[in-house]
Amino acid sequence: MDVGVTVGDSIERLERVGEPFDFVEVGVGEAQPLPRDAAAPELREALAATDSDLCVHLPFQQVVATPVAQLNDAIVDYLGNLLAWAGALDARKAVLHATARNPYDTDLRPTIGTQIERIAAVGAEHGVEVVVENVGHQKKGVQLSVLAELARDADVPVCFDVGHAYMEDGNDAIDRFLERNAALVSHLHVHDARSRGDTHVPIGAGEIDYEIVGEQLGGFDGTVAVEVFCDDSPLLRDSAERAVSALGGDF
Repeated sequence: MDVGVTVGDSIERLERVGEPFDFVEVGVGEAQPLPRDAAAPELREALAATDSDLCVHLPFQQVVATPVAQLNDAIVDYLGNLLAWAGALDARKAVLHATARNPYDTDLRPTIGTQIERIAAVGAEHGVEVVVENVGHQKKGVQLSVLAELARDADVPVCFDVGHAYMEDGNDAIDRFLERNAALVSHLHVHDARSRGDTHVPIGAGEIDYEIVGEQLGGFDGTVAVEVFCDDSPLLRDSAERAVSALGGDF
């Protein structure tokens, strides 16, 4: 099990908090110009300075699937450029939000699955494993139950965001999904959440029962990214320790 931390698109944050972790998960695209420099010297230097491997988080403002074929092709092309850039930087994984123009439109679901499959195939061409993340608590996010079916049919692994699952339907949602679909999970986003709407808070500060995660993912051998929205290194390390301990490991 490798343990990392999400840093958004900030190289400064990477340098501040990345050192104790095996990898950093860096946000790409969307908020900044499309990266053209495959060498990305500043990012390479920061990764080397913290001895960190790289994972990336693909843009999430636009959806992955629409009813319009031309738009879908453009989405794949755009994300393909980012995946090529990530591959040139030896990124291990790329996180993709499972979103659609209308995720409740059952007629659109085959298109969502096809889009996920196409994007993952482009990632594979560049040596990057695309993992599809659950965001069913969001307006355009695909529900957990549907995501499992789409990911399995497309043969694409899941980034299971524990806090997002909690926001969708509480600890029961975490338990149900992992009981049925633990084998799909390659990457974890760990943080805590509260039913009043707080999320991405340190583990232990919210209402998530991480014993459930440990029971369902015992022996997990994938990657675990701490996605706590703060720069306090002790808090980040504590969340990592709590998550890894629940999974039966040491940080």
